[in-house]
Amino acid sequence: MIKNIGYIVFILFGAACSSEKDEYVPIGQNPALEFTIPSNFPEPSYNITLNTPTEKGFELGKKLFYDGRLSSDGVISCGFCHIQDFAFTHHTHIVSHGVNGALGTRNAQPLHNLAFMKEFTWDGAATHLDLQPIIPITAEVEMNESFSSILQKLEEKPEYVELFAEAFEDQKINSENLLKALSQFMIMMISSNSKYDKIERNEGSVFTANEAAGFELFKSKCASCHEGTLFTDQSYRNNGLAVDPQYNDIGRNRVTGLASDLHKFKVPTLRNIELTFPYMHDGRLKTLTDVLNHYSDGLVDSETLDPVFKNTDGAVIGIPMTEEEKDQIIDFLKTLTDDDFLNDNRFSEF
Repeated sequence: MIKNIGYIVFILFGAACSSEKDEYVPIGQNPALEFTIPSNFPEPSYNITLNTPTEKGFELGKKLFYDGRLSSDGVISCGFCHIQDFAFTHHTHIVSHGVNGALGTRNAQPLHNLAFMKEFTWDGAATHLDLQPIIPITAEVEMNESFSSILQKLEEKPEYVELFAEAFEDQKINSENLLKALSQFMIMMISSNSKYDKIERNEGSVFTANEAAGFELFKSKCASCHEGTLFTDQSYRNNGLAVDPQYNDIGRNRVTGLASDLHKFKVPTLRNIELTFPYMHDGRLKTLTDVLNHYSDGLVDSETLDPVFKNTDGAVIGIPMTEEEKDQIIDFLKTLTDDDFLNDNRFSEF
């Protein structure tokens, strides 16, 4: 099992990889940023008090997020696969593209509302947001880099020496501070101002007739998995996709080793779903219509297929929907698009 590898790596990097450069005395203040929980949101899972976002920490995290130095070829940054215009996913890449054109096996996930999530990646291999970047940074098919090499590159840049010193009390360029800075950037990515949110908070917006009908259908046909204001119950489920022989991705089983977790993947959030295509863990479905067609008529039975798709006799029934109902559900899903978030200059590269 690999669930705890992230913690081990984190401890090793934190102990072994830190700057020994002369102390830099930061100039000016580093005020905390305001982390506001939307009124229709739950409490965050991330303990903000242990890594409170600050102006300099956020600035450092943003710079690191868009810096190719975090990869072995100096090109592939976090922002390469997580593009703001697409809700921090990548439209043209079905699966992640890494250094030297290497192909991963999974579709890039959106990055909004991560402070409210309990586990990360499609199989939950990372159990803390501070640990999640370790996976893409060190993966051979993604950024293919070591933390010792990254820290050496950062230490050679005066602007990073200054930023780390201003952002953290110990003033060190080390893996712990690097990961905390990335988290400070990502936890501020709150998407909570869609049409749906404004209606939930009684801020004057109203659904169209089709959107309202779609919302009612969504609640009866989809919300058992995509529940609550996060639009995910954060569980792992086998949703009836045929196993792709090219990847043979075993899903959650890779983390737990349990046969009962074979081909289960984390239920994704549906916020900004209009813009996060292609869909599913391997990007095999191009449109929302394709997704709903899968659930109505395309499910493949297996030992771990989620019971929600079966009747009491164990027969696969999927989610019955007419074409009109599918159109109405899609109309509702489009109300989850948050243009304010997509155009928020705080998170843009330039």
